[in-house]
Amino acid sequence: MQLVIVESPAKAKTIEKYLGGDFRVLASYGHVRDLPAKDGSVDPDNGFAMAWENYADKGKQLKAISDEAKKADRLILATDPDREGEAISWHVQEVLKKKKALPQKVDRVTFNAITKDAVTQAMAQPRGLDEDLIDAYRARRALDYLVGFTLSPVLWRKLPGAKSAGRVQSVALRLVVDREREIESFKPQEYWSVSAEMEQGGQGFTARLVRWKGEKVEKLTLGQRGDADAAKADVEAAQFKVESVETKPLTRNPPPPFTTSTLQQEAARKLGFSASHTMRIAQQLYEDGAITYMRTDGVQMDGSAISAARKAIADRYDGSYLPEKPRQYQTKAKNAQEAHEAIRPTDFKRERLGSGDHSKLYDLIFKRALASQMASARLERTTVELRDSTGRTGLRATGQVVIFPGFLTLYEEGVDDSDEEGGKLLPRMKEGDAPAKKSVSAEQHFTQPPPRYSEASLVKKLEELGIGRPSTYASTLQTLKDRNYVRIEKNRFFAEESGRLVTAFLERFFERYVSYDFTAALEDELDEVSGGRAQWQKVLEAFWRDFKPKTSEVMEQKPSEVTAELDKFLAPMLFPDRGDGSDPRACPMCGEGKLSLRGGRFGAFIACSNYPECKYTRKFGQPGGNEGNGESDQPEILGQHPETGQDIVRKSGRFGPYIEMGSGKEAARASIPRDIPGEDFGLDWAVKLLSLPRTIGDHPETGKPITASIGRYGPYLAHDGKYARLSGTAEVFDTGMNAAVAKLADAAGRGGRASGGASREPLKALGEHPRTGAAIKLMDGRYGAYVTDGTINATLPKTVDKDSLTLEEAAQLIDERAAKAPAKGKKKAAAKKSTAKKAPAKTKAKAG
Repeated sequence: MQLVIVESPAKAKTIEKYLGGDFRVLASYGHVRDLPAKDGSVDPDNGFAMAWENYADKGKQLKAISDEAKKADRLILATDPDREGEAISWHVQEVLKKKKALPQKVDRVTFNAITKDAVTQAMAQPRGLDEDLIDAYRARRALDYLVGFTLSPVLWRKLPGAKSAGRVQSVALRLVVDREREIESFKPQEYWSVSAEMEQGGQGFTARLVRWKGEKVEKLTLGQRGDADAAKADVEAAQFKVESVETKPLTRNPPPPFTTSTLQQEAARKLGFSASHTMRIAQQLYEDGAITYMRTDGVQMDGSAISAARKAIADRYDGSYLPEKPRQYQTKAKNAQEAHEAIRPTDFKRERLGSGDHSKLYDLIFKRALASQMASARLERTTVELRDSTGRTGLRATGQVVIFPGFLTLYEEGVDDSDEEGGKLLPRMKEGDAPAKKSVSAEQHFTQPPPRYSEASLVKKLEELGIGRPSTYASTLQTLKDRNYVRIEKNRFFAEESGRLVTAFLERFFERYVSYDFTAALEDELDEVSGGRAQWQKVLEAFWRDFKPKTSEVMEQKPSEVTAELDKFLAPMLFPDRGDGSDPRACPMCGEGKLSLRGGRFGAFIACSNYPECKYTRKFGQPGGNEGNGESDQPEILGQHPETGQDIVRKSGRFGPYIEMGSGKEAARASIPRDIPGEDFGLDWAVKLLSLPRTIGDHPETGKPITASIGRYGPYLAHDGKYARLSGTAEVFDTGMNAAVAKLADAAGRGGRASGGASREPLKALGEHPRTGAAIKLMDGRYGAYVTDGTINATLPKTVDKDSLTLEEAAQLIDERAAKAPAKGKKKAAAKKSTAKKAPAKTKAKAG
């Protein structure tokens, strides 16, 4: 018997179909061991020895693998064809060695697509484990561990509120923060443009001013209204003739098929997918045999795939859409290392697949790959120059027309933040023509700061700089979100206060390790290890030699000293020049104290040196120029409470604006909801908020009170331990008894439907589980169709059609779901059994 190991059960299931009865295919469910999150997991003093530890939840799977390995004549490690796949194979082999269950013959095979041809060809060409790739994996894993577990404790102790730092994560964060600084320091410039609406042969077009008073008009030439109005008057008074018509043919070639990076970028632009979501869907498409391996830097397709694509083009379009020779592409990405194919469909006859996001991503991959082998688009760009009789005033009109669409018929690549012009069609004109001038306009503009990064543009920038690997970008960006270092608004990255502070700390004390050049150079060194041209311990030694003393040096500094250094480093941002000669650090409340950065339990903030006499504070991320515009944190007395006579004060805290009445432990406080406009918020609203929770009345059925209030997750109703959401703050005070009872009933009904699957009618009874005998049913749930055996629920993958689901497929899904969390379930079962032996059911119930 031959034992084959892959990462996922879906992949195992597909491959087992292609192999004969002599093969047993098992899944490792990804990595089976890792470095434990504790000191000593990497020992720099002992050749960077690593103490690997098996994942606790992989015990059942590792036992199954070792049991089968003991019976096997040959072990075939068939994990993914990249560094991580090589590492998983190595880990499995090492675990089996320790268990003394390793078969005498061990082979490594790789395939770029899970198709019968690809798998059978791979099985016929086995090799040994790639030690260079394994060394590169160890180097990266050790390096990331050493940076994270050495630098993060420094952050925790010297920078309250900071959560973590990482080798690539911190540099990606710096990109976001640097862009935020660019935007804040940007000074918009006013400029004007003058254009004329013209007409020739009944067809209108726009011509813009490019020459005035004999001088060329650049973007910022007309800097104020006076100049614009004068230029407009000159254009209105002039008669223009066509001086020249220049037509240039243009050729646009199709983009290459997707790499990991370009797929993430295009899916973000066109589908609105995050990088992590794109990779999750692509992984499922790969495991289902629909696309080739999705972690790749390669842009070339296999010869047979190119032939299949060309045939699909010939079948779909006429001969003009097929170039004479197949197109060949070469990667331009810095640090490109993987010798894999580009991402493409495994079958160009399959134009559509699955539903929902799976269908959308497959469609994108299919069209991009097919378009890469199509004919170029032919366009024509026309530029018309018009002059007045003096030659001192000139207009220009540009237009573009598609002569032959070529690949554009099927696919056009998205772009980030493009301001291209000149795409409109112009009327036919020749030298000496005098188009009619219909109107002239002058428009005011302001220069714009650089745009914030989107997921697509940030991934593109990281790749351009050679920072990190495309396969890790999704997890890197997700970490920044999870740490709350950034937030996403309208698909753009905004740096949060905590992210800005961490970046400032790293720039001030660890500048080298967050520099773009150093991080890219380190990637080059790690790639040298992958290629067998560098020794992994030597790369780590060179890094650790400088990094460790630096962290020790910073750790010895007092938190107050660190804060003082950051105060100086961040002064231009925190205390910008006001332009009136006044001291930007002067306290706006007392007028005598000086403002400076302080460190607190919940992070950094700005405070007055006259504390505690002056209690002025403001948030760390709030620039100093905001005083006086209603944005500072200065307390404001809204008035006196009509019943208690106490002052109600509006303040700003770590979690936003709030109101306070009283002081100390007895003070009453309430956050100011975001859905109350600032101009509407006053004493009346403050009194209402301080009165919460509001009792609406007793429920007509239970006699128990129904209350309305505002909690951590927004406004809500409460009754007898049950809750219902309200749509806004106003509903907290306006909802009456009838509406409250109805909302609570609706919420209870939704909860019952979500959790009461067992009581609903199944879509189909599939039969008995072939291994456990339990009855398997197909159900319709809140999040889609799923199968259940009464104990285990397993969601159907998007690529599986519920109408054609078989009993064996359903049983496999349930088995896979059960295998994913064995430790937790096993522990619960053991506790139940033990308790039952010690006491009768009645006693157990009483004890509970």
